[in-house]
Amino acid sequence: MTVGDPHQVIEAVWRIESARVIAGLARLVNDVGLAEELAQDALVLALERWPESGVPDNPGAWLMLTAKHRAIDLLRRRTRYEQKLEEVGRDMEIRQESAEAELDDALDDHIGDDLLRLLFTACHPVLSTEGRLALTLRLLGGLTTEEIARAFLVPEPTVGQRIYRAKRTLSDQRVRIEMPAPEDLAARLSSVLEVVYLIFNEGYSATAGADWMRTSLCEEALRLGRILAGLMPGEPEVHGLLALMEIQASRARARVGRNGEAVLLLDQDRRLWDRLLIRRGLEALKRAEELGTFGPYGLQAAIAACHARAVSAEDTDWERMAALYRVLAHVAPSPVIELNRAVAVSMAYGPARGLEIVDGLAAEPALRDYPQLPAVRGDLLARLGRPDEAREEFERAAALTRNESERALFLARVAAIRAKEAADGPMATE
Repeated sequence: MTVGDPHQVIEAVWRIESARVIAGLARLVNDVGLAEELAQDALVLALERWPESGVPDNPGAWLMLTAKHRAIDLLRRRTRYEQKLEEVGRDMEIRQESAEAELDDALDDHIGDDLLRLLFTACHPVLSTEGRLALTLRLLGGLTTEEIARAFLVPEPTVGQRIYRAKRTLSDQRVRIEMPAPEDLAARLSSVLEVVYLIFNEGYSATAGADWMRTSLCEEALRLGRILAGLMPGEPEVHGLLALMEIQASRARARVGRNGEAVLLLDQDRRLWDRLLIRRGLEALKRAEELGTFGPYGLQAAIAACHARAVSAEDTDWERMAALYRVLAHVAPSPVIELNRAVAVSMAYGPARGLEIVDGLAAEPALRDYPQLPAVRGDLLARLGRPDEAREEFERAAALTRNESERALFLARVAAIRAKEAADGPMATE
């Protein structure tokens, strides 16, 4: 393989191949933590040898074979792995001379199963949500602890502890690296989809920090979604989630202005939307529909498709969107979904109808510190010609948010209301 800087190549190879290597090793040793250690050992050897010997033609196979040999040596030495040595090591030792052929078999015939097992293990319900997120990004995203910490704006030691506790919990609970039983698949799949969804959402609308978006997280979630759709082609909600992420990601360029400021959907230049991602999203949505009734992710994708199909905000089918939100609220009841439904209803039937829904959410504990509640209410009040109340709501939203770009957006609305009042008095009622 002809390369430039070997260290850059190694970094790229690791990001691409690490999940496959760890997944294959986890199948052999049935321990996520040990599998990652072995893969990391192989990476260290690559960093030592490849700059001198050159990058091999099949770097993923080299990493896998090297890690596999390390596994044999480790299982021989460590008495605490004697049982694993009896179950796995003896068979591996007998077949060591044909390791290359066995490796090809593992990479070709079992790679899909291995990745799927690893994904379901990293998202196991025995782990906390934070643990699932960190472990998934670490094992399947190939992100370092530092990268995960930077993405979620938490200290690096915190992420390290989350990953450590997650692996320790899997070991202590003796969670096997395997697909769940058929009767448990739906519940376990929902955990996997939730993790991918949360990763994408944090990238799409960062909860804190200076950036409106964290594109790297969106990209990782999309990559995981595409892998999942390839490995589980018959699951409608897998395609529904992928459709949602593809369509939402298509707006990335339009969501940020020239100076890095946040741009809301109705103000976006739709010429900047990525038509390829939209097409892929609509195709995934069609596949989800063909496979069965829409679930929560399919319904959200169908809502996103209403925006994607409209050439302008005015052309959006708001009535269909409001109806889809009503179905979504029935399928997956949530105050946040009701708040989003209020926006669609206000666009379809007027701000007064939307405000009725929003005011009914005022006492919801889950929305007490949610900045979007006063922001939506402020927008509706402004459209109804009640600027004083609207300004107070946007000020409250600015005080609640931890994202600097979002805060600037809310304060800009405050300034705009004040400027309009100064120029021509109260806003006219729609």
